[in-house]
Amino acid sequence: MKLVAWLGFPLTVAFAGCQTVQTTQGGVVGVERKQSMSSLISASQIDQSAVEAYGKVLADAGKKNQLNRDSAQVARVHGVANRLIPNTAAFRADAPGWKWEVNVITSDEVNAWCMPGGKIAVYTGLLTKLNPTDDELAAVMGHEIAHALREHGRERASEQMAQQLGVGVLGVALGLGDLGAQLTQTLLDVTLSLPHSRTQETEADRIGVELAARSAYDPRAAVSLWEKMGKLGGGKPPEWMSTHPSDQNRISDLQSYSARVMPLYEAARKR
Repeated sequence: MKLVAWLGFPLTVAFAGCQTVQTTQGGVVGVERKQSMSSLISASQIDQSAVEAYGKVLADAGKKNQLNRDSAQVARVHGVANRLIPNTAAFRADAPGWKWEVNVITSDEVNAWCMPGGKIAVYTGLLTKLNPTDDELAAVMGHEIAHALREHGRERASEQMAQQLGVGVLGVALGLGDLGAQLTQTLLDVTLSLPHSRTQETEADRIGVELAARSAYDPRAAVSLWEKMGKLGGGKPPEWMSTHPSDQNRISDLQSYSARVMPLYEAARKR
């Protein structure tokens, strides 16, 4: 449907009420950037769309017999998640109470992600090709959880809406149910194929090392994890990490912020 057919609606509606929000506390790592979100996309709408999108991914994996096939792998991933999740309270008081879900998908892809509201998937390719230590696995999962804490999915959906004016207009014209369908597809796109911005990735790196440290995982493992990533494909990192800063800049940043949260790690080990 062409946008011109809806000129009876103010074109500014898609941008109306764009609001600046603070999604998380800064933590020791000091992630304090304020984010711009469309008022047409509420956090609750995003969470509901994430439930639907996650359900589609799991249903597809189930049909292909790719869901939670190795009980040892599943137990390991759940064990790391169970240590990380309570410590999300350092950034958001509500996060430990989210309806978290954690699943392992059999795939050669070196990948992991966390949709809004705590919907996590880890691909077996990450476990078999990287052979991560538990500390390194916590670095990956902490990074992905950080994206959910910062509501990067909602932020990116807001950006997509701004770029595609018709989505917002149609959402108003046809009702929230139609907008919800658009959001579900957008979340699938931004989770599975469209990259995060470098700013978002850096925020997730920094929050991820703090989550790991607070959970008694060595935050310095984020550095060794990236070094392993860099060796895949002849020195080229996996596509899902391609928007990160250059290797050396990223390693330098991770080293700096890992050192900053070492006291948290030492304290957590003693508990």
